[in-house]
Amino acid sequence: MFVRLALILLAILGFARFAHADDVSAAGRGVVRVVVVANEDGEIADFSHGSGFAVAPNRIVTNAHVVALAREYPDSYLVGIVPSEGDQSYAARVLAVDTAKDLALLEVVEGSVQPIPLYMGPLSEGGDVVALGYPGNVDMATAQSAADFIKPATPTRSAGNFSNERRISNTHALLHTANVARGHSGGPLVDPCGRVIGVNSFITANQDGDAPFAFAVANRELVAFLRATGQPYAAISSECVSMAERLRQEEERRGRQQSESREAQQQAEREALAKAMAANEDARENRTAIALLLGVLGVAALAAAGVMLSKDRQRPAAWLGGLGLLLVAGAAAAFLTRPSRSALEPADTAAAARPAALAGNALCRFVPERSRVTVSSAEDVPLSWSASGCVNGRTQYARSGDAWSRILVPNDEATVSVAEFRPAAGEYIVTRYLLRAADMKAARDLRSQVELKACSADEESLALLADRQDSIRASLPRVPNERLVYECGRK
Repeated sequence: MFVRLALILLAILGFARFAHADDVSAAGRGVVRVVVVANEDGEIADFSHGSGFAVAPNRIVTNAHVVALAREYPDSYLVGIVPSEGDQSYAARVLAVDTAKDLALLEVVEGSVQPIPLYMGPLSEGGDVVALGYPGNVDMATAQSAADFIKPATPTRSAGNFSNERRISNTHALLHTANVARGHSGGPLVDPCGRVIGVNSFITANQDGDAPFAFAVANRELVAFLRATGQPYAAISSECVSMAERLRQEEERRGRQQSESREAQQQAEREALAKAMAANEDARENRTAIALLLGVLGVAALAAAGVMLSKDRQRPAAWLGGLGLLLVAGAAAAFLTRPSRSALEPADTAAAARPAALAGNALCRFVPERSRVTVSSAEDVPLSWSASGCVNGRTQYARSGDAWSRILVPNDEATVSVAEFRPAAGEYIVTRYLLRAADMKAARDLRSQVELKACSADEESLALLADRQDSIRASLPRVPNERLVYECGRK
């Protein structure tokens, strides 16, 4: 017990910086600074920069005007991308440009960046939006040297509202009020769930004190551009529902489910009681009928014994008399042993109403109305489950009450996933935390202490797995970014 508490305490202290899992911050992992450098005889003759974001680990979207010089003078200008985290920048090259739509696609020569999905659903006028990028006025105020411009740094974020969609020079653009400046060009405009809804491009003129507005190239233009270049991308169309709202809905659902379960249980008990009462009455009536029949036969036998006795036939009279007494005694016993109404109890309907725990091969179907999805695809999940907590014959889950869970910390993805299975309810729930590189490294350090890599029935190993998972769980943000709910049934 002491070891378990110590592990959890160390995890909490080590991860005290985790306040919450913010979707916009998670999107910031895929935002980069795009730098264009003029190189003359090994010296930097000119320098400019904008912003961009990853649509694939090695593909960056930005504005065409950000890399215009590099495209026009490829031998004189170099392009690089500076990610939001890590400790180095990377060279890049221009793959495709659409000057009419002000879009460009870059390829990262080495290294990789976390992609951001595009939101392809409808936009609500007045909805919240956030612009992510690297405005030059912030850089000029904070940079100590030219080296600071190629040092990984968290992008700035400015919030505003989506006004409406406009068509400008045959380009669909989103008009919004998030503050953008030079250097924001090419960066993403995201919704509160961190999905890209447009590419920031330019701002309106601020004349005579008029408030400036900004324009972002709409996703419909970006998607057409990416398809024309053959570039795959991730797209999400589910509505942006806050995790708090989704959890509130789930709590209400569970409350309704428990109420319905209680009502069903009470109804089952009433039906069982009525059935038991009917069976009891049938038994009482049957016993009464048997007692009456035996009594009539007994009286008849005694009467016959009297007749035999009157004829001085002693032996038949004795036999009939004895039989009559036995029949009368049987009648009395049958009547007195009738089932009592006061002792009547219903059958154990609780066990009968309880669903059987799911085991064996199952198919878990995704339930969108119970889920919150920001970046993940959500296909149905085949699952093979054993009563010992072994999943698909290779992954051991740890038990906590009626739930079994496993925390997954992959090496090739900046996401921690907590998979939970409830066999009795037939529910499979995955909560996902989108973490920055430094936090993922710390989570992987904790995961390295998990020694159980395969299924096991050893109680000590299972207890240690539960302890190690508790230490990882304590390090995670209080609220996850995603919650994927599946309802499982037999194949």
